[in-house]
Amino acid sequence: MSDKKFSKSLIMLMVLLTSLVIPQMTGGVFAETSESEDPLGEAGLTLIALRNDTLDTNQDGDIDSIRVVVVMSTTDNFVNLELRLFGIHKGQQVVETQLMSFSGQSNASLTYDSWANGEHELSLAVINEAGEEITTFELPTYLLKPALKTPRVTLALNAPENIETGDECSVNRIFEDETGPRYGAEGARTFSGAPFTVLDSQDVLDCSHWPAGDYSLRETYRNDLSQTAEDWLNLTISNRPAPAFSLLTEGNGNSTDTDCSITMIPDSSDIDFTNFVKIWRIQGVVFQNYNTSKFDCSILSAGVHLVSLEVVNNELIHTIHAVNVVRLPGLNLTDEEAESLPSRSFGEDTKTDSVGWISIGILCFVVAILAFVFLVRVKDEKDIFEMRDLGPAPMILEDGSPDSEGLPTTVDDEGVLWRQHPDGNHDWWDQDLRIWNRW
Repeated sequence: MSDKKFSKSLIMLMVLLTSLVIPQMTGGVFAETSESEDPLGEAGLTLIALRNDTLDTNQDGDIDSIRVVVVMSTTDNFVNLELRLFGIHKGQQVVETQLMSFSGQSNASLTYDSWANGEHELSLAVINEAGEEITTFELPTYLLKPALKTPRVTLALNAPENIETGDECSVNRIFEDETGPRYGAEGARTFSGAPFTVLDSQDVLDCSHWPAGDYSLRETYRNDLSQTAEDWLNLTISNRPAPAFSLLTEGNGNSTDTDCSITMIPDSSDIDFTNFVKIWRIQGVVFQNYNTSKFDCSILSAGVHLVSLEVVNNELIHTIHAVNVVRLPGLNLTDEEAESLPSRSFGEDTKTDSVGWISIGILCFVVAILAFVFLVRVKDEKDIFEMRDLGPAPMILEDGSPDSEGLPTTVDDEGVLWRQHPDGNHDWWDQDLRIWNRW
């Protein structure tokens, strides 16, 4: 009898040790052992087993998920339960739910996927059909790696290295978040830097028609679990230069009965001018319905014509070039055409008319008369504007010296001759004008 008691005591001791050790091991099994308080028993339920297994879902050697298996039985004919597996990480709580509808005995499995790196505190709640909590089992705390993809935002540019207005340009918005949608904690995406409003549904932005300028694109995301993601993209769009081309003229200076053409020659073969607007003008007047790269100038009449071409690219940037085209009268002209068209020189064979020489002679005679009249008038005016009268003619003695009229004279240090009147006034002798000047 003592052996049986000893065996029974040994078994109870092993059960007790097992119940203490198993929760700390992977793949632990929990069973309700308390008889004093048994909420499950009061609800007609019995927890047969509660097991939690660690998983490595991505096979990288780190634990990232916990699978919880529950085995229950009921004494009722049928029971509806809800199992809620809670996980808490840094104050943020998420929950996985599973419904159990059974009679007799049944089991359920819930998987907790880690959504962040660090410690996760787990607990399992059993909820009845009325939404009331029957009991909660505290599970171990696990150190887990993320099993779900954390939020990621990427802005990828598809465009030439040097972007010009009108170039093919797009920005791909790559966005991922498995955590927020999994636990109903989706956040908001914020986009800035674009010239137009960007919606969350726009996965690809067409920047082919953006104005020229510098752009700093930024997209941020934050879900309700405080997970964030951000990306930047800087791009510059330069103004496309004006169309560069030249005009090649053939038949310039020829007669109207020969061919004539003006052809637009692009400076670069890499630029397609096909869709550009081409406007030809004659003397500034638009030549209607002539959107071509070649102009037939043989239709021009005799004379000098200003022909211009304006090319407008897809960005409405334009360039204008012009040439002067000379068209000589043809050889076989009717009298009416010869009368209306400009005359043409035939070199030594050009017929001349004596009227021209007579006109030249008459013109020379008229010019000679005008020159004579002009010279006469200039001489008369010269006499009119002679030097003003300086007074009476000077008195010079026979020896060439000035006549002092009997007044005493003296010469100063500078060689100027002076004479003195009885009243004390003085005159000085001007050698150039040969007169006495009162001082």
